[in-house]
Amino acid sequence: MFDIKEELKKLPARPGVYIMHNSLDEIIYVGKAKVLKNRVRQYFQNPDRLSPKIQNMVKNIDHFEYIVTDSELEALVLESNLIKEHRPKYNTMLKDDKSYPYIRVTLNEAYPRVLFSRRIHYADGSKYFGPYPAYINEILEMLHKLYQIRSCRRNLPADIGKERPCLNYQIGRCDGPCTGNVSEEDYKKRIEEVCEFLQGDYSKVIDAATKKMNECSEMLEFEDAAIYRDMINHLLRFRDNQKINSNTNEDDRDIIAIAKADDEAVMQVFFVRSGRLIGREHFELEGVAELDHAAIYSDFIKQYYSGTPFVPKELYTSDEPEDMELLTEWLSDRRGGKVTITVPKKGEKARMLELAYENAKMVLTNDSERNKREKARTTGALAELSDLLDIGEIHRVESFDISNISGFENVGSMVVFEDGKPKKNDYRKFRIKGFAGQDDYASMNEVLTRRFEHGIKEKEELKAKGVEDKLGKFSNFPDIILMDGGKGQVNIALEVLDKFGLDIPVAGLVKDDRHRTRGIYYNNIEQPIDTHSEMFKLITRVQDETHRFAIEYHKLLRGKAQVHSILDDIPNVGPKRRVALMRHFKSLEDIKNASIEDLVQVESLDRRSAESIYEFFHKQGIT
Repeated sequence: MFDIKEELKKLPARPGVYIMHNSLDEIIYVGKAKVLKNRVRQYFQNPDRLSPKIQNMVKNIDHFEYIVTDSELEALVLESNLIKEHRPKYNTMLKDDKSYPYIRVTLNEAYPRVLFSRRIHYADGSKYFGPYPAYINEILEMLHKLYQIRSCRRNLPADIGKERPCLNYQIGRCDGPCTGNVSEEDYKKRIEEVCEFLQGDYSKVIDAATKKMNECSEMLEFEDAAIYRDMINHLLRFRDNQKINSNTNEDDRDIIAIAKADDEAVMQVFFVRSGRLIGREHFELEGVAELDHAAIYSDFIKQYYSGTPFVPKELYTSDEPEDMELLTEWLSDRRGGKVTITVPKKGEKARMLELAYENAKMVLTNDSERNKREKARTTGALAELSDLLDIGEIHRVESFDISNISGFENVGSMVVFEDGKPKKNDYRKFRIKGFAGQDDYASMNEVLTRRFEHGIKEKEELKAKGVEDKLGKFSNFPDIILMDGGKGQVNIALEVLDKFGLDIPVAGLVKDDRHRTRGIYYNNIEQPIDTHSEMFKLITRVQDETHRFAIEYHKLLRGKAQVHSILDDIPNVGPKRRVALMRHFKSLEDIKNASIEDLVQVESLDRRSAESIYEFFHKQGIT
């Protein structure tokens, strides 16, 4: 048994990471500490000084563990990795896990390549440009076409002339340095122009494209000339889109601005490379209601830059992050060179930060409106249903359906919606076993009985293991059951629930003459439904999904039945012999007409099997 008071006494006075667990052994919070002994004790000694969110977290702590590190910097790195891996409930979390493509120029090679890359290896001798949130495929396509750059993995110049050129050479996409026709000096001049373009100098690339266009026009190759014309227009648009330029220096920097509202925040990042804005992206964070900007900046920087392959030389922020010195040390270590975090107050830097803030604010406003609409169609719709039926809060809805064709392959489906959204991992399929023929009521009785039998058995097993709070595949019971039918279907469900002593509301969906839902049947009363309400739309989505899931399963079983061969029913004939029979006789009719002597000639068939096949077709009179 974990005794928190005793374990607090054992905490070391060393830096490290602490990990809080709940009673289900789930990680609910990860933090770092300069001194573990002091930091962890703060959670339990003065709870009134903690924020409401952390107070709630402490109430859920069942036990904790810790990992000692040699320094606070190591603790920061470990904390970042653990948060990314476990995504604890009470940590501030990035909603997005984005990665961006870079362009890699392999300057360590005699004949460099220009490649797509999502990872940066600082020691490989290559040069990296980016990140490129957009345009990267167009840029690579254009550079390869203009400069005839190789993309193969051949070891040049060692492999020159050893193999014939690849397809790119044949189609004119590469000049074929593997043939020995291109000197290293000439090739590297092309690469220099490519690097100049990637650093923001478009003039030489535009000149090269213009030259190609004119050459094609002179040779009356107008289709190719049009390609280069479009390429030039694309380059001009791309250049004009880079509207923000820094006149201070040519360093790489990220400009990070925050907009916050309630429990959510948006971080807008502008990527400036060689003084030119090459792209921007926003990142959403949740769980920030009680945090100031300094804490949010710190959490964002740790999570974002632990995953991105490139760390710029400078970061601009509107507020100084918590643990500023520690963060700059960590970022510098990741970059392999000094990184500074600047809080500009005036001038061009401040204006760039203000522009990033305006973008973040706009995204947050738009997201807020979208979240309101999403809430209305999910949890808001459930609240409408709860009010209509006068029952408690509804989080989990289960819906059941039966599918068959004239009693063939009766199947049942169970669909689950939680907080107004499908929870597909909890969907379940049932193949009716208790009887043959068509009886939807009996089928539904069997499906519901099996569903709750499994649930009760699972609850008992979890209780025996001492983890009754944990929910398994079936032990998570619904707050309401929706039946795709009226009084009859509802009564079947109530009978099953009564048999197990369960008290779960059951509502049926009543149809009109056109088979459209007109009302909801609950407690022997049919309630009308506003067909324009979010509640009606949610019920319709649940119905449609339940039908779809049942029909999909039924089709699967029908398909399997259709491919069932009559040969499967013959004694002493397995899969290998069935294949041999079909290869030898070509058709089922030939097998039926074959004599025992004919059958013995089939590879892998002995006389006993041949007699068994002959008797199956002739003595039973199968045609």
